[in-house]
Amino acid sequence: MNRLARAFQCAKERGTPALVPFITAGDPDLARTEALIHTLADAGADLIELGVPFSDPMADGPVIQAASERALATGTTLKSVLALVRKVRATSEIPIILMGYYNPILAYGRERFAADAVAAGVDGLLLVDLPPEEAQELRCFTDPFSLPLITLIAPTTPPERRNELALTAQGYLYYVSMTGVTGTTRIDTVAIRAEVEKLKTLSPVPVAVGFGITTADDAAAVGAFADAVVVGSALVKLIDRHRQSPTLLDEVTNFTLAIRAGLDASRNQL
Repeated sequence: MNRLARAFQCAKERGTPALVPFITAGDPDLARTEALIHTLADAGADLIELGVPFSDPMADGPVIQAASERALATGTTLKSVLALVRKVRATSEIPIILMGYYNPILAYGRERFAADAVAAGVDGLLLVDLPPEEAQELRCFTDPFSLPLITLIAPTTPPERRNELALTAQGYLYYVSMTGVTGTTRIDTVAIRAEVEKLKTLSPVPVAVGFGITTADDAAAVGAFADAVVVGSALVKLIDRHRQSPTLLDEVTNFTLAIRAGLDASRNQL
């Protein structure tokens, strides 16, 4: 069993949803990104979505866009992100999913990237601008390494397409809880629950929910029915607020512990 499958299995045995925090690699810098990954793992994260900064994001709201700009300004590249994952792997087995855009991988070289990502210890990819119809041009390199390409499904995805995508999902299925970009709208948990429960009957892998989850109460509400909950913009905003402070890791710990507590209590809502 690989790291990703093991993390979801452990969450299932624990009886609570997996916690999936998102942070941007290189924000505030790569050294502190490494420290943040360990901090999140120690505070109860089950896996990490690690954003690869890109100059022209299309799904990210202003908070994560700004984080990418800061990371790019410090010289963060896809190569340095892979080096960071390799460094983390020396002391941690927490699954790491690279989340970003296709262009940096094309520039790096698809075959070379797939080999280097697996060698570094990457556990999956989530590329928001690579539609499933075109994903084979990357999967022909990632599939031989059993490196899953995570599928996103949105509220606007037509039912037939949604069903097809769910049936062929790898790693885990990411349900986008709202239309629009990250970190900008409140979520409708009643509508989300109905869609997630449909997906769980189809998907061979766990179903995670992300976009718009900012508080422990949000996490608890979604965690009552999702296999995993992704928290991104609220965490990235917190990191930015305390980026110059010696209490940065303590602030992240407290935030993550609160979300973790919400998730641990969520199944009482069933």
